Order: sequence, then structure tokens, then C-alpha cells
Amino acid sequence: MNAPETTQAGPELPSVTPGNWTLPNALTALRIFLVPILVVFLLTDYRLVGVSVFIIASLTDWFDGYLARTRKQITTLGQFLDPIADKLLVSAAFISLVELGLAPAWMVVIIIGRELAISGLRPIAAGHGITISSSALGKYKTTVQMVTVILLLLGPAYLSEYFMIGEIFVGEVGLWVVVVLSLVSAAQYFLDFWKQLGPSGKPT
Repeated sequence: MNAPETTQAGPELPSVTPGNWTLPNALTALRIFLVPILVVFLLTDYRLVGVSVFIIASLTDWFDGYLARTRKQITTLGQFLDPIADKLLVSAAFISLVELGLAPAWMVVIIIGRELAISGLRPIAAGHGITISSSALGKYKTTVQMVTVILLLLGPAYLSEYFMIGEIFVGEVGLWVVVVLSLVSAAQYFLDFWKQLGPSGKPT
């Protein structure tokens, strides 16, 4: 991804200029393009192809951030598109899991709701001149999230008995871990914002 999970919001959307279309931004755009393709394959008889598409999209999430940092190509456009691409991918994957009967709807509501809540917090924090740094817990949540989606999509039918904990599939355990990490990391971000805001309602 091109930026940490939180960035300062700019007052205007960037204009599309040749300088904005770096390789990291192209990978971010590719991730957005892959979202509808992912849903089509997951909800048809081509689930393994859908899993492959999800893995490719998830890898672009890592590579665009790595390239943006190492090549010093962090752009305003990338900071704007990257969180959108991330949330589209996560939402599409988990909603597809509900449609396939592989994840309870209430768990997915918590996971997606957390993403929307943090997205809503960013511009509010930026309006107060506060930058909320990305936490290690948030990064762990993202990693567990991606792995859990892959495990649930493949399921016991494609994975061996080594992915079972007694009679419980490890993907189901991963889903609970994602829910817990989503709630805890969201609380962490809001507490961080509250501490910086101070009792007066203004940045300390």
C-alpha cells in the first residue's frame, strides 16, 4: 500500500497528471480493477480462480507500498486511492463469503464496519490537525484477514486434515481472530485520537 493505514487528508482531490501514474499507483488501480472480477469468479463455479485473483490483488497491496517507499513515489493520488482499493477488496471478499455461506453476516458487519469507522475518523482527526499513526495491531489484522479469506475459500475440501483443530476448521478460528483484532485495533485508534484531542476537545 502507498501509505500507512492513516494519513493526513488533503483539502482537494489530486488532478490526474502523468507524474501521478507511477508503478505503485498502477498496482493500486489494478487492485481496484480486480475487485469485480474477484466477485464474479467467487460466486460462480470458478472459486479456485477467484482465490488466485484474491491472492494477486493482496500481493499488489504489499508491493505498491514497498515500491512507493523504496522508490520514493508516495503521491497524493496514491494516498487517496490506496485505502479505497483496500476496503473494496476486503468488503468484496467478505461479502462473497457471506453469500457462499462461509462466514456469518454479523461477523462480516463488524469487520467492514470497523474499516468504515476508521475511514470516517481520518478526516475528523485531520480537521483537528491530528495524525493517527498506523499501529502494529492494525497491520497484523490485515495479514490475518487476508490469510483467513484464503483459508475459508479453499476450505477443508481443498486443504488437508492438518488445517483442522479437532473438528474445527482453522479458517473459522481465523475469522474469530479477525473480529477480535478489528474491535481491539478500532478501539486503539479511537483512544489514540481521544488522547491527542484532549479533554478540551482541541489537540493537546
